[in-house]
This record gives sequence, structure tokens and C-alpha cells, in this order.
Amino acid sequence: MQKRWVLKPKNNSNKVSKLQEELGVSDIVANLLVSRGVETFEQARLFFRPALEHLHDPFLMKDMDVAITRIEKAIGNNEKILIYGDYDVDGTTAVSVVYSFFRAFHSRIEFYIPDRYAEGYGISTQGIDYAADNDFSLIIALDCGIKALEKVDYANRKGIDFIIGDHHLPGDTIPAAVAVLDPKREDCLYPYKELSGCGIGFKIIQAFILKNDMHMEQAYQYLDLVAVSIASDIVPITGENRLLTHFGLKKLNSNPSVGLKALINLSSNKSGVFSINDIVFQIGPRINAAGRIDHAKDAVNLLISKSMEEATNYSAAVDDQNNQRKDFDLRITEEALALIESSQRNKSRTTTVLYKSDWHKGVIGIVASRLTEKYYRPTIILTQTNGHIAGSARSVLGFDLYEALSECSDLLEQFGGHKYAAGLTMREENIPLFQDRFEQVVQQRIKPEMLQQEISIDMEIELARIDAKFYKILRQFEPFGPQNEAPIFVARQVKVLGPAFIVGTNHLKFTTFQPGSPSFDCIAFGLAEFANPINSGASFDICFSIEENNWRGKKNLQLNIKAIRY
Repeated sequence: MQKRWVLKPKNNSNKVSKLQEELGVSDIVANLLVSRGVETFEQARLFFRPALEHLHDPFLMKDMDVAITRIEKAIGNNEKILIYGDYDVDGTTAVSVVYSFFRAFHSRIEFYIPDRYAEGYGISTQGIDYAADNDFSLIIALDCGIKALEKVDYANRKGIDFIIGDHHLPGDTIPAAVAVLDPKREDCLYPYKELSGCGIGFKIIQAFILKNDMHMEQAYQYLDLVAVSIASDIVPITGENRLLTHFGLKKLNSNPSVGLKALINLSSNKSGVFSINDIVFQIGPRINAAGRIDHAKDAVNLLISKSMEEATNYSAAVDDQNNQRKDFDLRITEEALALIESSQRNKSRTTTVLYKSDWHKGVIGIVASRLTEKYYRPTIILTQTNGHIAGSARSVLGFDLYEALSECSDLLEQFGGHKYAAGLTMREENIPLFQDRFEQVVQQRIKPEMLQQEISIDMEIELARIDAKFYKILRQFEPFGPQNEAPIFVARQVKVLGPAFIVGTNHLKFTTFQPGSPSFDCIAFGLAEFANPINSGASFDICFSIEENNWRGKKNLQLNIKAIRY
């Protein structure tokens, strides 16, 4: 499927010229900075020279003072504290960070992760009952709880206090907890709104350390786990998140926690340098697999390990769960593809809604994402679990999935989520009706261009302007991620030098140039179909990012081709 090429709007030329003059950089670099909200010398200094001293004061967060006072009281009175969190990467890293910090000087502390299948997402009645039955008087909930009004009321009736540390959007009413920490609260003046759940946990630790005159290094030791949460939860890598990720990656690549070190040892990356992408594709899935296949407490036990021997044992179990996840993922994806390709009705639809009773609930979200990527249309994968039908939904850029599901709410038991991802449950007899209704709603609401994947291009450049100095400056834009993606450029009327040839099953390698420019090696993943047109000698346009290729100790700049157009 051809992708739409979308050039970002041109920046204000006065802002670009002013920044270019102040920094003494090229117009390209100044443009890239202004696109990322960096418009002054001081903002550029903070962007290019991050420092941990620039972290925001945690007490700017609404209720932080109350939360720390309650934790101090619990420790002083030797109360039992339960650290509670979600079963995904963000939740398990958050629990690991906060639990590890407080267990160093408070022995009456445990952690609790709800069972994905028996209890579901968020704060559960079972979890509160466990706390009550085992004499816990304080629960610190991380990466969940902002909408758990009834559950918090239930805990209050049992004499259990709650501190909620969440980063999701609140509802109209805030739970009646002792403290509710969430930068997205309308009454919270905290200057950065996009922290991960683990980031909220880190701010709790930071606040406790400041209040009790402790060394901040006791918080910084967990920055690698915070970086893993930020990368895996796909939160924006801007502002404070970018700062936390910058230093978290440094720790991950120099002195990781033993749990993460055990996962690094299992990965296929043997370079010794881990990036955001390596976390997303190699570390995050292994942590997630524990909750998908068995129980996420295995992931927490790994991440809180004190010795390499202990961590190695837990990582082996988590890796085995990840291998099972891959097997389920592969089988279900193949079966789903077959259901689509074998039916003209399924192929021609604007949506994908598929159901099979034996598909594993723990991986249907992954499968939905894969099918969305392949067919680029709103997708829902359904399976049977605990006597009802559960589904995971994914959308395409620009289309509000949650609103579309709202139009089908009379056919659903429950649904929740946001614009691009959602979960839902329904009765089995409603599946055919839902498939047709959802298709009808999406057809009415979706714009044709939303059904074609787009490439967001930063700017057009000439190949002659790419050199080692330029690339060195681009590297300082890292770490890359949501809202700070690796810059994508377009170069027009390029030519091939020598033949283009296919590598692997569907990839393309060639060398390209423009008149007057040096030549650049190119790798184009999944674009083997362009081999013959390129070899015809005609000029073409390329969409690309710039990277460094290291082959047998020899380094050279390489263009990673995202799209080709004639």
C-alpha cells in the first residue's frame, strides 16, 4: 500500500532565522528545533544539555505533600503498606521502583498485581479484600485508580487508605483517596502533564527524599526502569520525559539494575548499546509477556531482584512466557489473515472485526495492531473468556475509535479506552450485529485519506547538505520517540549509482546521489517492489531518515528509506 507523503507545515520564518542566528546552526537544524517547540537559546540549552537538576519539584503536583505525610505516618507507625499496580510494563516498573525504594527501610511492605484474567485492569475488589485480610492499612496504587471511585469507597469502608498515582485522564469526579497524584487533574498545576505511571512513582520517591534530606542518588538508581516504562507505554518523549529517558538510557547502558541486566543478556542486541527501539522490541515485550501468559508478579520479582542469580532465574521464566506469547501471536495472526483473505466480504470492508473462541486473550491486542498495520483500517479482535466475549480494538491515525464504539454501545456489555485503542465485552449472539453496525458507523465517519497510511515529513533537503557534522547534531536530538521522532526528510530527483539489489525476502539496497552530492548507501525495508523501476535509471524521490551503519568496524552514513515515489 502506497503511503501519503505529508510535509509538516512551514515554521515561522522569523523564529527560524532568529534561532539560527542565536545558536549559529544551519537553517535545517533551526527548523527542526522550532518544529519541536524549541524557539529560544535557553530552550535549546535545556534541549541539548539536559541535567537532572532540571527535574521539576515533585511538590508542585497536587496532593504530593499529603501523600508523603501519609507515607511517613505509615512508616513511623510500622503500618503494613501494599504497593499496587497494573500488569503491563508501566505498571510493573512503577511497582518495582516504589517497592524497591521503600523496602530498603520499611520491612512491612508487599506488592500486589491483579490477575489479568481473574481480576482485570485496575483496582479490584479482590485486591482490596487481600489487603483487608492481611492487615494492610495503606495501599499505594500506581498506573491505575484515577476512575476507581467505587473501589476506593469500598476500601475506605474497610479502614484502608489509598494513595493513587496515575497518569490517565480523570473522570468528572476524583476518587475519595487520601491523595490523588495525577498531573492531568484539572486542579493540578504540575508543569508537565505526560509522565508515565512509573514516572509518577519516581516523583513520589523524589518527594520523599527531598522531605527527609536523603541523597537523590537513591532515586536516580531507578532511572533505567523509568526509561523502560516511558518507551514501552508510548508516552511523549518531550519535556521531563525526555530528560528522564536521556539519563535512564545512560544507566541502562552503563550500570543497569540486575533485573534489566538479565533481560539484556537474553536480547539479540549484542552491541552493548540499547536505544528506545531496543526497549520497545526486546525488553518491553518480555516484561509484558508475564502478565499476558501467566501472572505479572513474575515480572516484578525479576525487576526487584537483588542478585544476578535470582534475576537470571526469573528472566528465564519470563523469556519462556515471551516465547509462548510469540507462538500464540504467530498462530492467531495467521488464522486472522486467513479469515480475511478467504472472504471477499472481509477483504472489501472498511473495518476488520474477527472472532474465534480459542484465541488467547493475552495477545489479541497485539494481533489487532498487526492487522491494523497491514490493512490500515479500524480493527477489533474478539475471543471468548470467562463465559463472555472480550475484544481488543485498534484504530488508524485521525479516526476516533472510542466515539465509533459509543455508537454501538447498545450491543456491548462494557467498553473503555481512548481514540486509538480500546477494550470491550459483549454477548456472543451480538457479534454479527456488532460487525455490521461497526462497519456502518465507520463508513459514515471515516475520511478516505484516513485509510491510507501517511508519512510525516519534517522537510525537504538536498543530499549535499548531509555530512558527519550534520548527523552528529541530529544525534543530539535523541532519545527519539512520540512527539520527538527521528527527523524524516524528502530528497527529490535522486538517481541510483550501480544496481539496486534485493536482500532477504523483501528489502532493497542501493546507492543514491543527486548532481553535485556525495553518494549514500540506502536500505529500504519492505520495498523490494521498486528494484526494477530504480534499475531503469529514471530519477525518483525518496523519503528517509539518516543513520550510521557499522559493518565490521567500518562506520558510514546510511539513508533508511521509508518510501519511494516516481
